[in-house]
Amino acid sequence: MRKEPLMGYEQALKVTLETISPLNSHRVIDISECLGRIISEDLYSQVNSPSIDASMKDGYAVQSEEIQSATLQNSVRLKIIGMAAAGCTNNQAVTCGTTVRILTGAKIPDGANAVLAEEFATRREDILTVFNTAEPGRNILPKGADIGTGELIAAKGSRLSPGMMGTLAAAGYGRLPVYHRPRVAILATGDELVAPGQPLTDGKLYASNMEMLKAWCLRYGMHTYCSIVSDKKDIVIEKIAAAVATHDAVITSGGAWTGDRDFVAHTLNTLGWKKLFHRIRMGPGKAVGFGILNQKPVFLLPGGPPSNLMAFLQIALPGLLRLAGHSRPLLPRIMVKLQSGVSSRNTNWTEFVYGYLRTGNEHTIFRPLKLTSRLKTMAGAQGVMAIPEGVKSLPASAVVSAQLLI
Repeated sequence: MRKEPLMGYEQALKVTLETISPLNSHRVIDISECLGRIISEDLYSQVNSPSIDASMKDGYAVQSEEIQSATLQNSVRLKIIGMAAAGCTNNQAVTCGTTVRILTGAKIPDGANAVLAEEFATRREDILTVFNTAEPGRNILPKGADIGTGELIAAKGSRLSPGMMGTLAAAGYGRLPVYHRPRVAILATGDELVAPGQPLTDGKLYASNMEMLKAWCLRYGMHTYCSIVSDKKDIVIEKIAAAVATHDAVITSGGAWTGDRDFVAHTLNTLGWKKLFHRIRMGPGKAVGFGILNQKPVFLLPGGPPSNLMAFLQIALPGLLRLAGHSRPLLPRIMVKLQSGVSSRNTNWTEFVYGYLRTGNEHTIFRPLKLTSRLKTMAGAQGVMAIPEGVKSLPASAVVSAQLLI
């Protein structure tokens, strides 16, 4: 039987992102609950901020032309006719020979076109002696300078940071439309697996991959359900079918290869999934698979820890972020300089390399990691870089793009 050619990594990622759409449903919730959520529609400012021409300093509202020649030797005297404070109403207008004491944030009185900082004048009762100039617009924050009515504040698919939430609050929003967070089922397959914290007998392993995948999903605010599944075909069928029925996406961990007890792919075929790919030209993580079952995305991840995490980071996580509504469903990237050269084990695939990061003079330095201890090395990894397909090696000091894991 002729083997089906393996899909390349870039094509597999493209297929994943083009196949998955954001969840249709969204909700409107209080802004205080929105940190880290994904905006489900474009949001435009409902107000001007500031809503008035406001003073940027404590000082005096003046007509600029009246003090345009003021110096220590040629001071100008003005009569103080009132005071303006932030949030308070003041109907006094500045006219020739007058000024209004003004505090930061207060509305600029009618007739004034500048604010003189208080250090450039002396006051005695209601007389102000001015010894410096203030050009038109000096120390005035114009209406709408920070945010203008109708201005796009947050684009659909944006992740809400603290700064963005503050800006949206200033734009008049108290409640925000956000995507539902995906419900992700993580099924770890294998008779050798034991739940963390339980007694460990000979030949057994703790389900560390499951906890790692759960942590990554939680990092992005996704709801998770985890289960250890026995290597029995009927149980695998039952668990996958139930997970697909009750969740927005399913991840299987382990059983993704072609061994005698690797039932996951066979099970999905039995259940009638639409396979988009299974095994691609990337390493580690070659055995990764992706398809659709009952209109839900399903990701198959290999069981070996380095392959499991890399397959998740490069294929499953982007797919889940797309499902969650992210406009840029990829890990953040920076340019780095390689501390030492790296070589690919196979030029026919994309080779991914874990590494440490440290600050350099011009670029962040990327120190490639050798997987001498798989779990400890992965735990310390701060970034991932790729040797592209067709490239045998990259020399020390090469500047490349790296994904951030921290």
